[in-house]
Amino acid sequence: MPASNTMQTYGSVTKTFHWLTALLILALVPLGLIANALPYQTDAELALKAQVFSVHKTLGVLVFAVALARIVWAVTQPKPGDLNHDHKVQSALASVVHWTLYISLVAVPLSGWVHHAATAGFAPIWLPISQNLPFVPKDEAVAEAAAAVHWLFSKIMIASILLHIAGALKHHFIDKDATLRRMWFGPADAPLVPAHRGSLAAPVGAIAVFALATGGAAAAGLFRDHESMPTEALAAVSSEWTVTEGEIGITVAQLGSDVQGRFADWTAAISFDPDVTGAAGEVTTTILIQSLTLGSVTSQAMGADFFDAATFPTATFTGAIIEDAGSYTADGVLSIKDSAVPVTFPFDLTIEGDTAQMAGTLTLDRRDFGIGASMADESSLGFSVDVTLQVSATR
Repeated sequence: MPASNTMQTYGSVTKTFHWLTALLILALVPLGLIANALPYQTDAELALKAQVFSVHKTLGVLVFAVALARIVWAVTQPKPGDLNHDHKVQSALASVVHWTLYISLVAVPLSGWVHHAATAGFAPIWLPISQNLPFVPKDEAVAEAAAAVHWLFSKIMIASILLHIAGALKHHFIDKDATLRRMWFGPADAPLVPAHRGSLAAPVGAIAVFALATGGAAAAGLFRDHESMPTEALAAVSSEWTVTEGEIGITVAQLGSDVQGRFADWTAAISFDPDVTGAAGEVTTTILIQSLTLGSVTSQAMGADFFDAATFPTATFTGAIIEDAGSYTADGVLSIKDSAVPVTFPFDLTIEGDTAQMAGTLTLDRRDFGIGASMADESSLGFSVDVTLQVSATR
């Protein structure tokens, strides 16, 4: 069997690419569906879900590489003519389906890879490559958009595969021609037919399929963030010092990888006199739990075994601001869920005129607050949670 294509049949390289892609897709699609459906509330469940997702992602990268190689090979080879070339409408529709499938074999794994690269931690790709991609930041909005695109394009890919299979079966059992046989290894006994004449109509039609599907999905709200935005924002507070900008971030280790998150909605009521030593002021900080984004495990963090945001929508810290020889701490009580824990939060403070800049880091133990009680194995979910706070405030 020749390696290259002829005008009547496909060569061994093209056939190998075709069936290798088919085998990878037949494994990839069900693994993705299973991985999404698996629970992850316990150590064992999380470990299994991560493993299945890792296999899915690894196969996805392989599909991407094989698809690129297949396309490069295809453009260098002649394409055998259609055996039903006299049925022009059917032939044109088949070409559109083929191009839709080719595009999806690149777009689906690439969008999944972008989602993986934009998300911190959880289910690594099992290949000797970087877990990141150039020009793809660790950003929740990028990850959410890539996930939506991946979901949508995977449905287009599945539809085009089903149409492709239906067409092949029609050729084999109804038309009784050699279309399917000439893609299999061995003699195809394909008749002489006119050479394939390519045109831009098929790729343009395939691009139109993706454009229409994307536009329809956008109009239906697929690309809007439905989970991370809180249902009701915290009311503004007034105090002696007004926070003008700031960020509360957290970092936790999951399956050995750091996952970083941030709370988008919080308030701080601050009274403070920089000229006083000792007890120099007070602070009360309220955090809206639903405003947390935490990579791929944001929805899990809202669950009853973790923050239980439905029952305990806010966390609070109330404490005294203590100055001691130029060093500052906030000594008080941090309340999360139904646990109130004394904490001492050291921070750096600089004041210029009526503007104050503070920054500090605190390490908490999630078990003190009953967070992730079912995750008793630290290798699944770290006990320590690093909290970072940066604030600018004006008097």
